[in-house]
Amino acid sequence: MKKTVLTFGLISGVMISVLMGGSLLLADKIGSGHSMALGYTIMVASFLLIYFGIRSYRDNTLAGQISFGRAFACGILIALITTVCYVAMWEVLYFNFMPHFMDSYFAAQIHKVQSSGLDPATTAAQVAAIQRSQQLYQNPFVNMAYTFMEPLPVGLIITLISAAILRRKAPVEPTAAPAVMTT
Repeated sequence: MKKTVLTFGLISGVMISVLMGGSLLLADKIGSGHSMALGYTIMVASFLLIYFGIRSYRDNTLAGQISFGRAFACGILIALITTVCYVAMWEVLYFNFMPHFMDSYFAAQIHKVQSSGLDPATTAAQVAAIQRSQQLYQNPFVNMAYTFMEPLPVGLIITLISAAILRRKAPVEPTAAPAVMTT
């Protein structure tokens, strides 16, 4: 399983990293709503390799049979490798090339709350929560945790679906019918 997981995990990881890096170049041009949709589309496309990884493992290593648990284990390991690649790429891009990206993101979130027409107390509470998140995000460990939690749920869902679709039990051998006594 190690070879399959590493192969498909790294291919998926490179794919999500390169596509995410490229999509960040378009973020200002297409707007935050479209940018988020593009980001999740990239995640789904990259995580589709989980399905192909599980299928490859089942067909090439396990002679066409795999339990749900074994398929899930293979898929979640591919998802974790992909997610680690995503986080590593984000950390490199954020701290070296776009240190103010999240400042503009949080400013846009604050502006959205302030222009939403909520009552002043609710607006103040939501703005304070955004500002706390912004302060937390400056810590590299919190930054990594937040970034890790972006693609992981997508990978988990695709792993569950793939494991359910691809599970295949060994065929049951027919047993001899019990002898019937006649009188």
